[in-house]
Amino acid sequence: MNLVEPHLSAKNASRDFSAQTLVLDAPAETDRIAARIREQVLRDLRRRGVVVGLSGGIDSSVTAALCVKALGPKKVIAILMPEKDSEDESLVLGKRVADELGIECVTENIEPILTAAGCYRRRDAFIRKLVPEFGPGWGCKIVLSNALESGGINISQLVVESPEGEQQKMRMPLDVYHGVVAAANMKQRTRKQLEYYHADRLNCAVAGTPNRLEHDQGFFVKNGDGAADLKPIAHLYKSQVYQLAEHLDVPEDIRQRPPTTDTWSLPQSQEEFYFALPYQQMDLCLYGLNNNIPEEAVAGAVGLTSEQVQQVWRDIAAKRRVAHYLHAAPLLVEYAQE
Repeated sequence: MNLVEPHLSAKNASRDFSAQTLVLDAPAETDRIAARIREQVLRDLRRRGVVVGLSGGIDSSVTAALCVKALGPKKVIAILMPEKDSEDESLVLGKRVADELGIECVTENIEPILTAAGCYRRRDAFIRKLVPEFGPGWGCKIVLSNALESGGINISQLVVESPEGEQQKMRMPLDVYHGVVAAANMKQRTRKQLEYYHADRLNCAVAGTPNRLEHDQGFFVKNGDGAADLKPIAHLYKSQVYQLAEHLDVPEDIRQRPPTTDTWSLPQSQEEFYFALPYQQMDLCLYGLNNNIPEEAVAGAVGLTSEQVQQVWRDIAAKRRVAHYLHAAPLLVEYAQE
């Protein structure tokens, strides 16, 4: 997917590059996105409204608010889909957003579906290959080594916590890593299944919620949270999503909440799981790479050395190679002639 980049002139790139580069005219951008949502949903997709999966996070909250601005509250339906590893705060904040927007809200507890499909059982079986005692009362998450400390090499590690609060961190053999992630991905695919159930039931489109950083770097599950009929904020850097959130009066609790994956039973930030840096710095590094900003200018803007910026850019390139598969459409033997 090609996304249009705002950019500095080459002459002023080094001199003017800073966090201010990503500042939007929030009212104008909100109106522009809302107009496109109306065109895409009502004209292009020929659907009566939109279904949005609300997580209590900034991206889904902004997406829902934009859809309400575009279509009105009666044509936007929020789906809340907690499970046993979800943070309680996610459900509370998701309901609050739906209430403040005045939209219909459906809660689907996906834990029974995941249990029946063996999500937790399959995940735990792979973890027990490394930690035989892992079971009820234990917590887990996957963390990624910091690209600045690992020379740009992504190394995933498993963290488990006993009921007594003792943590262990360990490298995973490839089969364990793939098995744990495959089981965890069942959560996103189950949520998307329910979003499309309600969309089909109501003749609605499904709105995806990835921002530009997530879309570019493959921070989504193929045919899970990566599936949607429209993605209204995929052109916006994460910091720009926060700007729109303020303009749209998204609750302060959500705007102040650190971005999380809300997938694992242990608390986890997005930096731990996927990104090399906090989103404010990642946005600038990604913009700098996309717009050929000299590494010295990027380093000065984000507070890193030039070598560290190069390491982050190598990490971005590596993740883009992974994202190529995630973005790819199904391959056909022959393509129909237009």
